[in-house]
Amino acid sequence: VLSFIIFVCYIASLAASFMMAPLLEFLLALFLFFAYASKLNEKFKGAHWPLADFLRCVTAAIIYFAISIAAVSKYSDGASKAAGVFGFVATIVFAIDFYITFNDLVTFLKQGSSDSPEGRKTE
Repeated sequence: VLSFIIFVCYIASLAASFMMAPLLEFLLALFLFFAYASKLNEKFKGAHWPLADFLRCVTAAIIYFAISIAAVSKYSDGASKAAGVFGFVATIVFAIDFYITFNDLVTFLKQGSSDSPEGRKTE
């Protein structure tokens, strides 16, 4: 939702060149939401779903931080400033999601390493 709000703010502002990043983050988050909701992560075990979510969070936090600084410092209209402020909030939200997802990724990787042949030999 926050990515969509930032996308709308960038469309209404002079900084419309930044609108692609929030749109892609919104669509990627929507895809992962529907993938988890329809249990695609259980059907397709070959894909590393926690890693994909982890990388999405990391890239989103970095991208939102960078474009928010550019939008706030370069453009003076209200919509650009609002998009920048929402971008900073999104950076914090994605950083928190990054931390939570990192813990899930560590659990996922530990679970995967116990299924390996080396893990079975030590047991």
